[in-house]
Amino acid sequence: MAQILFLSLFLLVIFGSHFFIFKSISFFIGIFGVYRLWFAAVLIALPLLFVISSVLAHYFFNYFFRAFYFISGLWLALALNLIVALTAIWILFGLSKYFNLNIDFKILGWIGIICSVLFVLYGIWHAYDLKIKNITVGIKDLPEEWYGKKAVQISDVHLGYVYGKDYLQSLVDKVNRLNPDIVFITGDLLDGMDGHLEELVAPLNGLHPVWGTYFVTGNHETYLGVDKAFNALSKTNVKILNDKLEFINGMQLVGLSFPSGEIRESRDFSLVLPSLGFTSSKPSILLYHAPMGVEKAKGAGVNLFLAGHTHVGQLFPLGFITKIIYAGYDYGFHQDGDFSIYTSSGAGTWGPTARTSKDSEITLINFESK
Repeated sequence: MAQILFLSLFLLVIFGSHFFIFKSISFFIGIFGVYRLWFAAVLIALPLLFVISSVLAHYFFNYFFRAFYFISGLWLALALNLIVALTAIWILFGLSKYFNLNIDFKILGWIGIICSVLFVLYGIWHAYDLKIKNITVGIKDLPEEWYGKKAVQISDVHLGYVYGKDYLQSLVDKVNRLNPDIVFITGDLLDGMDGHLEELVAPLNGLHPVWGTYFVTGNHETYLGVDKAFNALSKTNVKILNDKLEFINGMQLVGLSFPSGEIRESRDFSLVLPSLGFTSSKPSILLYHAPMGVEKAKGAGVNLFLAGHTHVGQLFPLGFITKIIYAGYDYGFHQDGDFSIYTSSGAGTWGPTARTSKDSEITLINFESK
C-alpha cells in the first residue's frame, strides 16, 4: 500500500510539474496548433525516458545505453531549472499586471529557457569538479596513536553507468595524495546497477592507508543486492563493516549497514550499538550512510558520526528540502558537547549528472584531542 501511494505521488509530481512547464512555455513563448500538440507529446515522453533508461541499465552496459541514461537524466535537471525560472516569470507577470508594467514576456521566457540550459551545463562541469573538504575534529580521550592522524571520508560515488572505473581511479589518486592513515566509505559506492562490478571497484586496491579502508552499505547497495556488492568488494583491500565494531588503536570503529527489505526507518542506535559491544566510556567513530537517528547516536555516547546520502539536494533549490528532512544535518560539520557529526555532499551524483548546489567532495578529517 505504501509503495502504491509513493508511486502515485511520484507520478503526480512528475506529470504535474511537466504540465506546468507545458502551460507556462506555451503561454509566454506562444506555441499554437500542431506545434503545441508535438510539444505536449515531447513533455509526456521526456520524464518516461529516464525511467526506461534506468530499467534498461540493469540489462545492458554499453556506450549507447550509457549515453541514453546520461541524456535522459539531464532532462530532469533542466526540467527543475525550468520550473524555477518559469515560477519567477509568473511572479513577475503577476506584479506587472498589478503595477501596470510593460514587459515583453516572450523575450523573458526565452531568457528563462536559455539560463536554465546554461545552468545545467554549469552543473555538469561542477559535478566533476571534485573538491577536498578539510575539517578538524576534537574527540574526548583521543588515543595517543590518533594524535595528528588523518582520515578520508568518501561517500556517494555512485559507480555505474555514468561514473566508471576511470573516475574512481582519479578519486583514488586524489585520496592517495592526501596520505591518510585510514579511509572510510560511507555507502552508495555503487549505483544499484548490476554488471561489471568487480571491474568498477578494482581501483580501490590502489588505496593503501596504514590502518585500512572501511566500507558500509547505502541504500543503493540494497537496491543492487548487498551480496553482490560484498562479493565485488571482497576482491579488493576494502574491509566491510556489516553491523560490526572493531577496535583500531584504542578507537571504537562501528559500521552499520543501511536497512534493506521492508525495514526503511533509521537504525535504533540505542539498541544496536550495545549489542555490538559498544561502550560510551571509550572514544568512537560511527559510520552510517544517512544522517538519521542523530539524537540517539548522541545519547548512546558516539563521538563522531560520519554520513552522506543527502547530496545536499544536488540540484538547486532541493537543498532547502534536505535541510528540513534531516533537521539541518544534511550537510557539513556539527558539534554538540562531546558529539560531532559530519555529513558529506558526496563524490558523485545520482540521476542527472549535474550538481548545482554544494561541491562534489572528498573529506579530509584531522583528529585532535578535546
